[in-house]
Amino acid sequence: MRLFSGFLLVLAVMVAGPVHGVRAQSGPVQNGDDRNSYRIEREAMVAWLAEEARLTAAATGVETISAAVLDAMRAVPRHAFVPEILRPYAYAPYPLPIHPEQNLAAPFLVALMTELAAIKPDDRIFETGTGAGYHAAIMARLGAEVFSVELIPELAGSAQAALKAQGVANAHVRQGDGYFGWREESPFDVIVIKEAIDVVPSPLLAQLAPDGRIVAPLGPSDGPQFLTVLTRRADGSLRERRYLPVRFSPLQGGERI
Repeated sequence: MRLFSGFLLVLAVMVAGPVHGVRAQSGPVQNGDDRNSYRIEREAMVAWLAEEARLTAAATGVETISAAVLDAMRAVPRHAFVPEILRPYAYAPYPLPIHPEQNLAAPFLVALMTELAAIKPDDRIFETGTGAGYHAAIMARLGAEVFSVELIPELAGSAQAALKAQGVANAHVRQGDGYFGWREESPFDVIVIKEAIDVVPSPLLAQLAPDGRIVAPLGPSDGPQFLTVLTRRADGSLRERRYLPVRFSPLQGGERI
């Protein structure tokens, strides 16, 4: 998800501090200890995600977050994917800036998009906008093979390093334009687009497998957008289901880059 005002969000995070009962912990995390660090915060986040799904079911159409997705959110150390200064806030329920042009989505949005993707073990997934690499790690934890493209070179490098440090061997990152997908690794069972699109780019449609799913914020950059799941039918057409209003900045790719 692109960030319109990274500095202001950093300032807001620092002033507001952790909320929703998530306890902050300061100090650096020692190498090799990431999975045990912030354990209490991670458990609190997962409990909050389950409750948030229940409370927002009428708006989202999703009554529960599956045990598999919650287990993945519990297992992957979110703090290992954010700048060290923001690690005490990693499990709070709001987005965090990771670059002047991009942020790490709020945990509930990550969980919801993952739930809507209906990921199965051995699925092949394409993701636009790798960002910090956290969402790729969550999907990889579910047993999928993830291929993620990030436009910003320094983010692609740091995400790849973070995934390697966490021993995530089934998530692959390269720097490039996600608009065009990753053709040589297609077809994909799932495509996750983390920027707003008014139509699905034709290269991504061409790389979607039969019965494949696309999860994306669908709508114009200056108008209403909805978190949407598109499913490919047997005849190649797409079945569309909208879930909730969202606001993402537009996909910067293809001829628009």
